[in-house]
Amino acid sequence: MHWRSWDLNLKVRLFGELITHTFFWMYFPFMALYFSDSFGKDVAGVLLMVPPLLGMLSNLFGGYLADKVGRKPTMLLSLCTSSLMFAVFAFSGSPLVDYFAFIGIGIAGSLYWPASSAMVADLTTEEDRRLVFATFYTAMNIGVVAGPVLGSFFFVHYRFELLLVCTVIELLFACAIFFLVKETLPVEVRKEKAKERFSLTQQFKGYAVIFRDKVFALYIGAGILVAIAFMQLDMYMALYVKEHVTNQPLLWWGDWTFTVGGTSAFGWLMGLNGLLVVLFTLPVTRWFQHWSDRNSMVISSVLYGFGMFLMAFTANIWLLFGCMTILTLGELIRTPVAQSFISKYAPEDARGQYMGASSLQFSIGRFIAPLTIGISQWLSPVGVFGIILAVSLFSAYLYIRLFRMIPEEQHSSSQS
Repeated sequence: MHWRSWDLNLKVRLFGELITHTFFWMYFPFMALYFSDSFGKDVAGVLLMVPPLLGMLSNLFGGYLADKVGRKPTMLLSLCTSSLMFAVFAFSGSPLVDYFAFIGIGIAGSLYWPASSAMVADLTTEEDRRLVFATFYTAMNIGVVAGPVLGSFFFVHYRFELLLVCTVIELLFACAIFFLVKETLPVEVRKEKAKERFSLTQQFKGYAVIFRDKVFALYIGAGILVAIAFMQLDMYMALYVKEHVTNQPLLWWGDWTFTVGGTSAFGWLMGLNGLLVVLFTLPVTRWFQHWSDRNSMVISSVLYGFGMFLMAFTANIWLLFGCMTILTLGELIRTPVAQSFISKYAPEDARGQYMGASSLQFSIGRFIAPLTIGISQWLSPVGVFGIILAVSLFSAYLYIRLFRMIPEEQHSSSQS
């Protein structure tokens, strides 16, 4: 399915999300440094724990809204809110106001993604869904790669102008959504949902039903383990590279050498990860599109775990590049498959809520992941990376169990 044949909804959102995500990453990586300078490291550390918590709740609420009032209204609410918060951030002269605006931007973004993912699922067939999700993932990662490079100049020297442009970009995207994008929540579902009373109690009841779903609960559990391992890229791996990878030649020609080590080596490794994601998400998705969801998820967990574990045995930058390539392959195999799986598994009238609930695996994983830094005070790198490998392999085991349960449920439902 070539992108030129996509529904207009998808084309508008692909372009809009590429632009907005790039601008997001022009300011987001520098917020920890900004708040540390403004409030001190200890206070900033506590303050930065709040946005992920609120993001979890707003993700769930965004999923509920996407199924209750529609994908389009939910996305419009998100974009208008983020535009307002960017304006407050731009014109604020107080770090405290900046912090609350930053929280508001995060909440607005969390509202957006369940509706966005649900709309992709509404407009694609099972055969095309992996490739479409992979294209959106590539666009997102172009922003991840380009944004911090541009932001290192614009956020430092032209912060007001950058935030003002972010305000305008969010408004323009909202206008594009309003005029060009059509609602995709099925009419019969909207009519049925309109009869239900809008309440937080109703929302929590809906999510209670979802989390009693044994297959989905197992999916979330496996996803949390994957997220714990994945988050080590900028947690324990960063610490390991900084402490153990000494200055060494990366490139040389005659008497000329270019050396890297410590923090610079970590930057090169993360740059390789971002470059591989941008260049190979779509090719890898095509290569593995005939693999089953089960095999894709299991193999991705194994590759990611072993890619991390092998780092414990080398401080050579080129061998570390090889390890990064292995674990990035695991990331590229898994991401579109995971998004496609949940969109296939979720009932049509609760697709947004399932998408919102699915995001919890990353939020919970992000909270647990920093424990490896504390553990590293007591264990050697082989021990810590061994734990990361064990977590990844256990996630692979849970995925095997998960896919054994699905046929049983389908068989039993067909009998009833």
